[in-house]
Amino acid sequence: LCVMAAPGKVAAFRLPPLPTIGEIIRLFRLKALKQLSQNFLLDLRLTDKIVKQAGELKNAHVCEVGPGPGGITRSILSAGVEQLLLIEKDARFIPGLQILSEAAPGKVHIVHGDILTYKMEKAFPKHLKKNWEDEPPNIHIIGNLPFSVSTPLIIKWLENVSKRDGPFIYGRTQMTLTFQKEVGERLTANPGSKQRSRLSIMAQHLCTVENCFVIPGQAFVPKPEVDVAVVHFTPLVQPKIQQPFELVEKVVQSVFQFRRKYCFRGIETLFPENGRLKRTEQLMMTANVDPTLRPFQLSMSQFRNLCNAYRKMCDEDPSLFVFNYREELRQKKMTRNVLEQTEEENQL
Repeated sequence: LCVMAAPGKVAAFRLPPLPTIGEIIRLFRLKALKQLSQNFLLDLRLTDKIVKQAGELKNAHVCEVGPGPGGITRSILSAGVEQLLLIEKDARFIPGLQILSEAAPGKVHIVHGDILTYKMEKAFPKHLKKNWEDEPPNIHIIGNLPFSVSTPLIIKWLENVSKRDGPFIYGRTQMTLTFQKEVGERLTANPGSKQRSRLSIMAQHLCTVENCFVIPGQAFVPKPEVDVAVVHFTPLVQPKIQQPFELVEKVVQSVFQFRRKYCFRGIETLFPENGRLKRTEQLMMTANVDPTLRPFQLSMSQFRNLCNAYRKMCDEDPSLFVFNYREELRQKKMTRNVLEQTEEENQL
């Protein structure tokens, strides 16, 4: 996304006259690459609006992910931030970002790198750290994410929230990010909503998640086939499910594996074939969950009960947690193929 203070807005920090984002794109012959699912936002009122969702940024430390030609970057700088870290994977955008860096001396640090591997625990000064129970630190992550990266990245960051590492080593760092509208709806979906999914539970058990507003696709260049949601995340002091991230993810993935069937069907896949029915019934009973509910109908407290009951079963039988349903299916298929091959050879 791209940014500059909107006309008539009193900016906390005034950038000197700069080429427009459109001129930067032409000057450096920048083209959005379809294979990287890149889309530029040229409307500076929209980039200001996105940055506004992050809250008060005066004197804040901000990390912008995938700044591209620098639209949102301008809005962040205009908000009066103390420091802005830009992480951009595509080298074509670096010269344009350097122009912005020179326009705000001492404020901008550009990293040519991949956010999925960048060590966020070293991104900000140590003195900004807050205790988890305190107010969030004056640190924000903002990004117009390529669609191909947005879901794996938010799952990675949610795991960081759970473990209080990565960008959350500083405390409850807030995030303002863009997603495909449909993904934004999943992230914020309530029980009973057809959009309710694995993402809903993984995000909402760790964060307050707010779907701020939707940007129509035609505001972007090139125009994506979908609209874009701006979503704000604030990590919770106390997760709604107090179990390790990997355990919650395993239970939630299993439940949503057959999203149109009764939840019993997905929960079954947590257990090996030998004793599957008995253990599934035991889990449902301990968790007090109706086995005929569909996955999208389950509340957060029902997921919490399922995770707690499953954890107890794993503590009693540690081999349970490493059980992999798909691997069991693969082994059965291999055995069947070997038997069929042996039969054919015997008939020759």
